Amino acid sequence: MNNKKVYLFMFLFLSLVVLRGQQKDGTYSFLNSTNSARVAALGGVMVPINDSDIQLNLFNPSLISKDVDNAVALSYVDYFRDINFATIQYGKTFEKLGSFVGTVQFHNYGSFYYADETGFVDGSTFSSSDYSINIGWGRSLNDNFKIGANFKFLGVQYESNSSFAVAVDVAGTYITKSDWVISLVAKNIGYELYSNYVGTNNKLPFKMQIGASKKLEHLPLTFIFLYDDLQKWNLTYDDPLDLEGNYDPMTGEYKEKSKLDKFAKNLFCHVVVAGELNIGKNLTVRLGYNYGLRQEMKSPTKKGAVGLSYGVGIKIYKFNISYSRSEMHLYGSPNYITITTNISSFKKH
Repeated sequence: MNNKKVYLFMFLFLSLVVLRGQQKDGTYSFLNSTNSARVAALGGVMVPINDSDIQLNLFNPSLISKDVDNAVALSYVDYFRDINFATIQYGKTFEKLGSFVGTVQFHNYGSFYYADETGFVDGSTFSSSDYSINIGWGRSLNDNFKIGANFKFLGVQYESNSSFAVAVDVAGTYITKSDWVISLVAKNIGYELYSNYVGTNNKLPFKMQIGASKKLEHLPLTFIFLYDDLQKWNLTYDDPLDLEGNYDPMTGEYKEKSKLDKFAKNLFCHVVVAGELNIGKNLTVRLGYNYGLRQEMKSPTKKGAVGLSYGVGIKIYKFNISYSRSEMHLYGSPNYITITTNISSFKKH
């Protein structure tokens, strides 16, 4: 593969970034949630690991390869209360077209009671849900550079209100001679097709992520570093409730922090670090830390382990089972489980 195609892809990628770089988050924020147990354990963001796990392809389509041919994944998330998520994935490779992964995601937020303006509840209920139908494509341009994209049809259904949108993700992965894996992803580039929300123009939560991973030579450990929200620098905000005591109680004046302190806090809000340790051939232990999530979800009076995620992967017969938990809030931790296998492995040779 000559370099002209590599340069063309990079040009198109950067063009999309320029067009969407200032987009703010909107109604379709469920697109940035995590359904995969492995991804949740590694910080809940794009994972730049070059292996055959179909779980990773929804978050980084440049990892889609011929290794996902006939691969299947089923994921379930026991979120909070009666909220739960489900995902099914299937991969297929075509010699001339490349490799594809189809994904269906469904987010169910449970039932809610109707109430009038006085607060009267008559016992009738309504439901709300989100869903996404994705077709991912990936191809290797040469031994070092891979590209991929997701096309997504999105739906939101809250009681009688609904909206639909289309979006794409574009991604590139570069593998160095020393086996560093570096990925760049631009997510949720698209627009809304229809909405019956009166006077509302729903936006998609565009974001960019860049990450790298390296499997150590003398230890079965893969280290992962990711920079989230590349398109936006300032992720901090002023708390109007002042739960962290930023205002002087006597004078009411704001306690101005140093420029270095502001810079460091903002920088680390973008950073996600994770690791994956293989213990033998059939057991993997995973750990991730998302500082930005911690800043968003922590309780100043009792911070706990918010931002920490962890999980295990176990291989049993021809199935890979991943389980994880994510400390998203002191209220509790969602449970993630994913089962993957390859249909071809059951065929007799």
